[in-house]
Amino acid sequence: MRIVDVNEFYSPTGGGVRTYIDRKMAIMADLGHELICIACGKEDRVEERVGGGKIIYVKSPGLPFDKNYGLFSKAEPIWRWLDELDPDVVETSSVWRPAWIVGRWQGRALKSFFMHNDNIAAYPMRWLEGLASPERIEAGCFIYARYTNRLLRFYDTVVTNGPALEKRLKKRGVRIDTAMTLGIERSHFSPDLRDERLRAAMLRQLDLPANGHLLLGMGRHHGEKRWPMVVDAVERAGERLPIGLMLLGTGPESKRIEARIAGSPHIKMFRPVYNRPELARIIASCDALIHGSEAEPFGLVPSEAMASGLPLIVPDTGGCAEIADPLTSETFRPRDAADAARAIERLFAREPAILRKAAVVAAGRVRTDREHAVDLMDYYADRIAEKAGRAPRLVA
Repeated sequence: MRIVDVNEFYSPTGGGVRTYIDRKMAIMADLGHELICIACGKEDRVEERVGGGKIIYVKSPGLPFDKNYGLFSKAEPIWRWLDELDPDVVETSSVWRPAWIVGRWQGRALKSFFMHNDNIAAYPMRWLEGLASPERIEAGCFIYARYTNRLLRFYDTVVTNGPALEKRLKKRGVRIDTAMTLGIERSHFSPDLRDERLRAAMLRQLDLPANGHLLLGMGRHHGEKRWPMVVDAVERAGERLPIGLMLLGTGPESKRIEARIAGSPHIKMFRPVYNRPELARIIASCDALIHGSEAEPFGLVPSEAMASGLPLIVPDTGGCAEIADPLTSETFRPRDAADAARAIERLFAREPAILRKAAVVAAGRVRTDREHAVDLMDYYADRIAEKAGRAPRLVA
């Protein structure tokens, strides 16, 4: 099959979406399929990938508050590419301009809307926090659900990236046909990559002794990630335990976070690490990963941390909660720094040897991106067969 993903969220300097697309492209080529991504770019150009697949950049205006990303402005260039490529499946995942561009294209392809995020949880829930309860905000956003269902009528199937988002959207009355839980490049991450000398060096950077606790906070610096709340929680727990926090990432909130942690010897911010082997060593050499976003639909970074043998400290709702193993994780009430601090303390009160052994076992159970790709391609093959009036494949 040839799949074309019209994706406004793909950027060479992006985070989870870039990682997902790049890996999916390589896996699909290995499986005998082809993935082509049409993305926003500063100029029109085509980037061929070794082994198969490509990124087609369409010149687009930049996102006003984050120049790493762009916005599709015109439908015609995308329609011309879709006509030329003649895909078997065309995917998109933005409910704004791309949804209508793909939805109104007249090609033969199966049209799949792949839900990767929850805009209500990421924006109104955060903007109106403290002014109204989550229930009232949900109720007030019913028009958004109606709008979403109106555009979804153009699509043959609607997919989410996991059960957390499926449950959340179905509760609002949004059409969802199936959940295709994401996975990670598990072979790239391993508890065996833990390096005690590297861990000791990182603790020294945070002005902590060798018996200190090293927390990792990794991800884009965006309001929905709730890094200030995470910092508050670590500082509270640090009043009773020797705890440090390494923040790896960048984004529109970086300056705000930098100002918040200014003067803290035990919390420091570092640029993203794009070298995957180096990043895998860093993750495996920390003691736990802390994540603050209850709006996270899947939890790519926490999955990578689990595959590296790290325990998790995450909100008790959302995608992170869905993947967290109770034997190796602690959860806290969303948006509650005090409860997050208690979760940190509970985790480090556990017997270290038992916790480490359980985390190593959990690492081997993390779902792989190849498993996700195989399941998704099988699902698309069935939907294509149904659309053509043929019987779907029988699964033993």
